[in-house]
Amino acid sequence: YFFVFWESFTKILGIGSTAAWGTQIINTIYWAIGIAISGAVIGFISAQIIRAVARLQEGKSAVIESGHTLILGWSNRVFPILSELAIANENVRKPRVVIFAPVTRALMDSEIRSRVPNLGKLKVITRTGDSTNPEDLKRANVSSAKSIIILDADESGDASIVSTVLAVKSVNSNPKTRIIAELDDENTAEAITSATKGQVIAVRSQNVIARVTAQASRQPGLAAVTLDLLDFAGDEIYISSIPELVGKTYADALLAFKQASVIGLVDTDGTPQINPASTTKISAGTKVIAIAQDDDKIIYSGLRSDLKVKKVSSSAGTLKKPEHLLFIGWSSMGRAVVSELSQFLPKGSTVHIVAEARHVALEELKGLNFGKNIKVTHASVSGDIDELIEAASAKKYNEVVILGYREAISEAEADSQTMLTMLQMNQLFEAKGNGVEPTRLVAEILDSRKAELARVAAVDDMVVSDNLAALLIAQVSENPALAPVFDDLFDATGASISVNPIEIYAPVGKPIEFAELVAIGRAHGESVIGYRTLEGSKNQASSGVKLNPVKSMVFTPAKGDGLIVVGNLR
Repeated sequence: YFFVFWESFTKILGIGSTAAWGTQIINTIYWAIGIAISGAVIGFISAQIIRAVARLQEGKSAVIESGHTLILGWSNRVFPILSELAIANENVRKPRVVIFAPVTRALMDSEIRSRVPNLGKLKVITRTGDSTNPEDLKRANVSSAKSIIILDADESGDASIVSTVLAVKSVNSNPKTRIIAELDDENTAEAITSATKGQVIAVRSQNVIARVTAQASRQPGLAAVTLDLLDFAGDEIYISSIPELVGKTYADALLAFKQASVIGLVDTDGTPQINPASTTKISAGTKVIAIAQDDDKIIYSGLRSDLKVKKVSSSAGTLKKPEHLLFIGWSSMGRAVVSELSQFLPKGSTVHIVAEARHVALEELKGLNFGKNIKVTHASVSGDIDELIEAASAKKYNEVVILGYREAISEAEADSQTMLTMLQMNQLFEAKGNGVEPTRLVAEILDSRKAELARVAAVDDMVVSDNLAALLIAQVSENPALAPVFDDLFDATGASISVNPIEIYAPVGKPIEFAELVAIGRAHGESVIGYRTLEGSKNQASSGVKLNPVKSMVFTPAKGDGLIVVGNLR
């Protein structure tokens, strides 16, 4: 039996069974040595592969991509930025985004998979490192990036952003690379833009959020209009050259496009003019700023001579009455929002601030002063529901604005408290009947993941902070020429987006062509870009907004509807 076994065994090994026993033993030793050497080589190669994979998983390897969008920093704004870049680059062959942040690659990849499941063709590459360290930053292939986004990822102010900008400048050999930096302080933003000769475009997210929140508390539907303009889905803002308009006026341009709504011009030196005077002449090299579904929709369709001398509607606006606002919750954002509002509220208006003593010091509320037009009062409460109900019931308020305690507690806790307050206020309004002119409820949500939950609480208008900032950053990263356009639109001075009562422009119940509304708005010195219906907005504020309808569309205004215009605030 042994010899039968040995013969079979040597056949398997391939060392031959007919040789002498000594030869067979030597061949067996050779076979064992060969197996040991092969195992050692395979083990060495496997170990190297495992180490390489581990290094890749750590995110410490260099980026070999080029033409990518580079995001430096990690915050909640990363996710809406990725979603918007995925939409914006749908027609790009191989879109790439590289995220370089002091966070583990495993965490970044896991969060992106769970929060942005549909990226389409967009490939996201993550790397771990310190963006303020030039040696570390070299791994991100900065010079080959088409644009660089620097996110404000901590609470240390603008210091880390300035350090990151300097680190980028030290390793970037391409002076044409556009850099979009998220900053808070206006002076820092101006200084860094000037020092880099315009290469760094400063985006003041907090200022934009405050502006939109203030506008949302003044006019229903305005937050939805702003979001529609900033995202890449639906209609957005484009800058286009239209040779057919040379020699004509801005008034002519307003009605020269069937599928686009003109809101301004860009001079030959690149300076934007939002809603310029109707008599402004369009010269060679002047570009048109228009809202359209895509840039190929901005097609010159000729002048509307039949509407050229359209008269202003005889319906006049009513004299503004003092408004009364209640703010529940407070932070640095609240100060910025009321500062914006103070420029628009009629004389005699009041703002009452209710804040929890554990989150906001009483001394901070005592020192608030926003000019002669507004009387500011405050109350420090414990957070008990009875105290909030008492504050909301003390006066008939036009709007109740609920803000999160940004600096005092976490985003998750702040949003949870905001949504609870929303539910409580809605129950109070329903119990009281809320009058003929119901109190509007405006809420600020810090984390976009809570937006759907907040809608269940039936808020009239909602401002999602991290989403707003992310949309603006994504727009500017794809088209830097839009930065001064958005600055002008969101600036407190000059032209702004408004939703004015439709009765100012046309009689209620009578069908009217949208082109005619544009002509009437032009006679008012405004650029009309859409309308908002009260009926469509009952369930959700954004559903009633119709931005950039075709000029031939016929619209029947109803009481409570509004016309969306770009012009001086009424």
